[in-house]
Amino acid sequence: MAQLSQNFSLDELIKSQTAERKGIDNYPNADQIYNLTGLAENILQPIRNKWGSFIVSSGYRSEELCEAIGSKATSHHCCNDGYSASDFEVAGVDNYELATWIRDESNLPYCQLILECYKGGNSGWIHISYHPEDIRKECLTYHRSTGYRKGLLLK
Repeated sequence: MAQLSQNFSLDELIKSQTAERKGIDNYPNADQIYNLTGLAENILQPIRNKWGSFIVSSGYRSEELCEAIGSKATSHHCCNDGYSASDFEVAGVDNYELATWIRDESNLPYCQLILECYKGGNSGWIHISYHPEDIRKECLTYHRSTGYRKGLLLK
């Protein structure tokens, strides 16, 4: 088991029930592992240091896995061109509170922060992406009914 940071392993960031069910190879190449290491060290580990252990619901996705779940091969989850991404939530923590901490207090070098499918409390999840040279700190909110909107929005 390759360790990417103090508390994150490669296995944790490539695990996919969909890939397992459908027999999809979801193992990254060396460049993608390098990108995932940057995500683990610069984004996920500092969040874990502040908030404690949390569940990564989606990290790396092969292009085939992205296609299988209706995502795009250009997704930051594919870990191409220096990008990497993770979806996660911290048990017992309001996802809006967590997203605003990342935006306002954390000083994390993220590319995109997306509050997804949030309806209050710890509903939904957080998507965060990283690229060492694209630290644009873009904040978005996504709801199935309204799509992507700029900012971290409660409704």
